Amino acid sequence: MTSPTVSLRSIGVRKPGALILRSIDLDLPAGSATALFGSNGSGKTTLLRVVATLLRPSSGSGTVLGAALGSAEMDSVRRRIGLIGHEPALYPNLTLAENAELAASIALGRPARSEAHHALEQVGLAAAADRRASRCSNGMRRRVEFARMLIIAPDLLLLDEAHVGLDPEAWGLVSHLISNVTARGGSALVVAHEEERVRPLVDRTATLVDGVLAGNQS
Repeated sequence: MTSPTVSLRSIGVRKPGALILRSIDLDLPAGSATALFGSNGSGKTTLLRVVATLLRPSSGSGTVLGAALGSAEMDSVRRRIGLIGHEPALYPNLTLAENAELAASIALGRPARSEAHHALEQVGLAAAADRRASRCSNGMRRRVEFARMLIIAPDLLLLDEAHVGLDPEAWGLVSHLISNVTARGGSALVVAHEEERVRPLVDRTATLVDGVLAGNQS
């Protein structure tokens, strides 16, 4: 990839009674990681959802992985986007291995038991693979999300407060995952409050203040 994986121009998001994002211009160059900082309520998660193609903007235009926002092309690129949100998206009655296998089979379009177990080993969960998700700590469930990203190998990685819920010995997974994506020519967008922890992991930073992008630095 040589063109930006994401290019947004004059993006606005309005909800009843409120303007959440205003005139957002943002490029995510291929092979780079960008951190998005801002206080609670500044619009960070809303912008992340726009980039993830989960929320259609009220105004403006842009492309994600070459597909125009709001177009039918979006369906074809969503499998190339990896999103880790605030809460682990696991089925509580399935084991960690079963959750990983399900995510892998959906992403790869075939049974992927070996890939799932290898990814769980990479995130330090091999010994707990047969434990139901409901019986695991939040930190363990978060690790499964990172295993899922290693399996699907996204071209666009979106992390919303990725360090939250991870035990300190697992913080290195964030750096590993970002490096894994950017080394393949993809991009990462990392939403965070903890600037000191995130800045060493990224090439560029941007800050949202009351729905306006106040900075975008190389």
